[in-house]
Amino acid sequence: MTAGLNGRSAARMAGAAALPAGMLILVALMVIPVSPLILDISFILNIMISLLILMVALQASKPLDFSAFPTVLLLATLFRLALNVASTRVVLVHGHEGTHAAGNVIEAFGQVLIGGDYVVGLFVFVVLMIINLIVITKGAGRVSEVSARFTLDALPGKQMAIDADLNAGLLTPEEAKARRQEVATEADFYGSMDGASKFVKGDAIAALLILFVNIIGGLILGMFSHGLGFSEAGSTYVTLAIGDALVAQIPALLLSIAAAAIVTRVASPFDLSGQIGSQFASPGIWMAVGGILFVLGLVPAMPQMLILPAAALCFAIGWQMRRNAAEAQTAPPPAAPAPDPHHIDWADVSDVGACQLEIGYALVSLVDERKGAPLMGRITGIRKQLSKELGFVVPAVKVADDLSLPGNVYRISVAGVIVGEDEVFPNEMLALDSGDLVTTVPGRPCKDPTFGLDAIWIPKTSQNDAIAAGYTVVDPATVVATHLNNSIIASAAELFGIDDAQALLDHLKMHYPQLAQNLSPGGYTLPRVAALCKALLVERVPLRDFRKIAEAMVSLIGQQLGDGDLLEAVRQRIGALIVQTIVPSRMPLPVVTFSPEIEMLLNQSVRANPGAEWPFEHGMATKIIGEIGQAVEPLLLQTRSFALVVSPLCRAALSRLVRATFPDVAVISYLEIPASKQTEIVATIGGELPRLATGINAQMEDQPHED
Repeated sequence: MTAGLNGRSAARMAGAAALPAGMLILVALMVIPVSPLILDISFILNIMISLLILMVALQASKPLDFSAFPTVLLLATLFRLALNVASTRVVLVHGHEGTHAAGNVIEAFGQVLIGGDYVVGLFVFVVLMIINLIVITKGAGRVSEVSARFTLDALPGKQMAIDADLNAGLLTPEEAKARRQEVATEADFYGSMDGASKFVKGDAIAALLILFVNIIGGLILGMFSHGLGFSEAGSTYVTLAIGDALVAQIPALLLSIAAAAIVTRVASPFDLSGQIGSQFASPGIWMAVGGILFVLGLVPAMPQMLILPAAALCFAIGWQMRRNAAEAQTAPPPAAPAPDPHHIDWADVSDVGACQLEIGYALVSLVDERKGAPLMGRITGIRKQLSKELGFVVPAVKVADDLSLPGNVYRISVAGVIVGEDEVFPNEMLALDSGDLVTTVPGRPCKDPTFGLDAIWIPKTSQNDAIAAGYTVVDPATVVATHLNNSIIASAAELFGIDDAQALLDHLKMHYPQLAQNLSPGGYTLPRVAALCKALLVERVPLRDFRKIAEAMVSLIGQQLGDGDLLEAVRQRIGALIVQTIVPSRMPLPVVTFSPEIEMLLNQSVRANPGAEWPFEHGMATKIIGEIGQAVEPLLLQTRSFALVVSPLCRAALSRLVRATFPDVAVISYLEIPASKQTEIVATIGGELPRLATGINAQMEDQPHED
């Protein structure tokens, strides 16, 4: 093992030293004269590196798969410029000796590729320069500039979207961190590519200037220093200059193509060839092209012997694609073993899934692995996030298709009870009315299944228009996942059982053995611990700090408390935990209070019916809910966090009353607010309520009086 670690350390050190050594070699090529043999090897290495970069760029599925490309492009450009300097020195110093003096590579490019005619070579070089500089480099530079601008403009929105997914439980903190890192890397990449495209353009211009330096310098040196005639000097030095320019320009052209391929790349699960192949795999396209070519081939002036075979080839390709598609659709699936009709097991009579998501046949694509299964990954993220927030392991969500449901309908069940049902359209997007629309977009009106907001279903092609109009646009998988997330939170108590309570005790025993021993079975039975945890979850108090809850329960051992009184006593001791679920620790707690008259009426109702589940007379309860609604609905519309604060005597009964209409409103008592916590009264529920007083008096008259 030690030898392996030493080997890896040595490899890392060698890799770290390779780049500085390479930079020193580049400087040496520019300063120190090199032999033609070394120059030939360097030219071949330059071509090899350019081809390697091009192949990596073509194989990338998305631009960030080759995130080192800007730096690699810079290093490859510096290497090529260093070779230009070294080859210019060789051409000018030894060019009078003949075309072989600058090495075999330059001679081959100067004679074989241009046929020995330097005029033809000059025109070939100019054409390559036009292609590289005017077409490829300029286009890639423009795409890089626009991509960098749009990526930077979209950066705040992407960060906000990640935060929203994190808050909704669709992402874990680790996944959100990775997403943020990817967004930042994407912005850095396109910004670097915008600058790197200038290197390519500058390299093309430098190649043109170096060509003129070699031609003019070679003519002057050949005629005045080596006594050559103008014709002989022109033939020798111009051939060498053109060969040198071409041997540098071809790798430059390859790098320009690689840069253009990277910046014009769209994220796809395939590489470039696979993406292009999948998008040209429609038989109708090939049939249409074959028909047009066939009609064109019937024109008398056209070369029928070339056009008609091309039309036949297109027809053959289209026919073969259509045949392959038909065979794929009609191929029978592998036969499953026939079930034993006499065998019956528990799966036939019970459903062990505590959480179940049933979907119609049209929504199967949301969970189909062949199509990415966008919903399944989000369900896993929801379970992880909610398990951390609630303090116990949320059971797996069983996803099943139900032919009895309409095609676009889904249904959420928790512990066998249907808690949510709505309709989504997998090929459309849901546009939520944010309240400050610039304009409206046509679509199918509906209500958001989670929050009840006004929304419309729109085609995917209208997504950008809806965003520009001020809508918040989400995909169908997000709609279902958000609804499932809120449904699980609202029904968390139904998912918690005695086994989960035992798991909490086992975990407590590992870290706090004395506390666990005093809690159960020393002080409380397991069913009573589970009942208290369920009662806390009903009021959306998480169990993630179960040690505090256990300490509060242990401190109450010996007091003869019923389940309801135990819950209230524990809540008073963990008030800081409850308050921090409503508002951050550094912010004051916004509270909604009752006027003294109403609070007195509430307390009198509880005293008149001690131990009653619903101590409030029906008319009184209706009036209370109406008054509470007028006070809290504006705060709910503003998505403000707050708590409804009442006296400890009536908190439990009022919480049950309020939870039926406003499940997101926390009802706490004065004793649950820590002494150090600042409060801010944001609304007061008050006024004369003669009907309430009448109801109270009637209730008290019905009670027996002691003499």
